Amino acid sequence: MRRVRWGVLSTASIATHKVIPGLHKTANGEVLAIASRDAGRARDAATALGIPRAYGSYEALLADPDVDAVYVPLPNHLHAPWTIAATRAGKHVLCEKPLAMTAEVAQEMVDAAAAAGVLLMEAFMYRLHPSWVAAREIVASGRIGRLRAVDSWFSYFNDDPANIRNIREAGGGALFDVGCYSVNLSRMLFGCEPDRVQAVVVREPASGVDVLTAGILAFGDGTATFTCSTRTESDQRVDIYGTDGRISIDIPFNIPPDRPTRISVIAGGDPPVAPAADVLTFDTADPYTVEAERFAAAILDGTPVPTPPGDAVANLRVIERLFAAGDGA
Repeated sequence: MRRVRWGVLSTASIATHKVIPGLHKTANGEVLAIASRDAGRARDAATALGIPRAYGSYEALLADPDVDAVYVPLPNHLHAPWTIAATRAGKHVLCEKPLAMTAEVAQEMVDAAAAAGVLLMEAFMYRLHPSWVAAREIVASGRIGRLRAVDSWFSYFNDDPANIRNIREAGGGALFDVGCYSVNLSRMLFGCEPDRVQAVVVREPASGVDVLTAGILAFGDGTATFTCSTRTESDQRVDIYGTDGRISIDIPFNIPPDRPTRISVIAGGDPPVAPAADVLTFDTADPYTVEAERFAAAILDGTPVPTPPGDAVANLRVIERLFAAGDGA
């Protein structure tokens, strides 16, 4: 069986703790190399994670002719230069979200990949998990009636000024880090772009990063509301409302890779006291494994990626509108 040989640009925590373990479980790929600006750190990560090759620079990994695709988990402000460098080296790229700091730069990345004839996808791993595939199918089937509203929350607490998520110049802040999920899922469920946007953005005075952002996206006569924060208790949820029912997703984003997951479909009965609820349970599935397998399949089969790169550009356009509305621009 043909396999995609992966290289990983950086020893970032999300790579070493989540994505690489997920990549190791793929049926159509293998992790061949990892790179860091610190050669010792790259060697240590390679040894700990069973990766054959370690490089002391990103350039060296991109020069490896045996690497077919790279995963980019670098800080947000470094996504664009290294993704473009990877595409010019002939590598397919799976890049963490958000794809770039602006929609304009994201489009440059999409254009670079197209010019090089390689695939590019933004790493929204949740979209391809069986629980979300089912939720989208339920909405499309009309089981909860016509979609009218989506409400979501995503938060955690991090006030470390040295953490990359609290450095504005590096693309830190709640909306870029976690609110982007809510924007993405709202656009995905409604199947179009919002025609109106409103927002409240609360920024930390010292760093300038947004630490609490709430948004309203209008999709015709439907709405999506969300709150994201880096200064509240860790929590996440999504509720999808239709004219005849609703769907609740308990752990919509950081989906556990080691246990079954579930969603609840509420339709009929006597709500809110005694609604008729159907709990759907899904077998254990690592979202990072699913994502990597689908991306690798596109490479091997010569087919489009499951989430087109233009979607990342569109998501950033909405994020820019939210910042403009919330900051009073």
